[in-house]
Amino acid sequence: LFFSTHGKVYRLKVWRLPEGAPQARGRPMVNLLPLAEGETISTVLPLPEDETEWSKLHVMFATAKGSVRRNSMDAFANIRTSGKIAMRFEEGSDDRLIAVSLLTENDDVLLATRNGRAIRFAATDVREFQSRDSNGVRGARLIGDDEVISLSVLRGFAATPQEREDYLRSAPWKERREGQPEPEQRLSDERMAEFAEAEEFILTVCANGYGKRSSAYEYRRTNRGGQGITNIVMSERNGNVVASFPAKNGEQIILVTDQAKLIRTTVGDIRVIGRNTQGVRIFHVAEGEHVVAAAKIDESEDEEGFEELREVAPEPGAVV
Repeated sequence: LFFSTHGKVYRLKVWRLPEGAPQARGRPMVNLLPLAEGETISTVLPLPEDETEWSKLHVMFATAKGSVRRNSMDAFANIRTSGKIAMRFEEGSDDRLIAVSLLTENDDVLLATRNGRAIRFAATDVREFQSRDSNGVRGARLIGDDEVISLSVLRGFAATPQEREDYLRSAPWKERREGQPEPEQRLSDERMAEFAEAEEFILTVCANGYGKRSSAYEYRRTNRGGQGITNIVMSERNGNVVASFPAKNGEQIILVTDQAKLIRTTVGDIRVIGRNTQGVRIFHVAEGEHVVAAAKIDESEDEEGFEELREVAPEPGAVV
């Protein structure tokens, strides 16, 4: 499914998409889908091959102005070639669709903003809409010129706030300074293992090449519609947030700059640090160059086609 900034959805079989090398320009989307003037694709949503599973899933929408909406997947089972309205915006509104994700009622939603805020709430905090014409309900309250830049789905994990705090005090990934005593482990070994098994990490990337990973346990669940908490400390050094999503060891990320450069680096090489920090340098960008997008891939995927890009990353830790 292809969701556009105008709130429409189109459906296309994967085999109809043109294959090409990483450096290829590709074909304009207007040649593949009947897009209107000024309409661009904001989200591509792969669907499970087994269509019998669709009825168990829900679709969550998020807009730049902080609205969210949840529908049953069944509402998008039959899409015409000319597309279908997925979300209707008020006339004259400058809002736009920025992300769409599949989830279940047991999952949590994490909205991240351009100015370094984030809010986490239960999927069921957003009632299931029957209509596709609604612009939804408020998911995040934005301040000033801030806007939502990403929607992530996190697995639900039953734990009290105190248990989460106790785990974070002695988490296995936490770095210790030389000579610093080990913190007292307040949870049993079995409970620590359960936390570690279910733990997810939020990778946040900023426009100037800085970023970090933080444990999803640091993002407490609240009610939707609030201002949220700090996702990353903003500074002139960092620039605006361009991407924020779950990423784990065994995956890699590909970053694209506004100078059409492609950079590939390993998630495991990016430090796990606290949520309320500025982060670290992931890679160097040239003067006046900025990261505009990031996506994750499996680390075992074929390296062919990326060899010619190795000179792009000047830092040893940012291997293409």
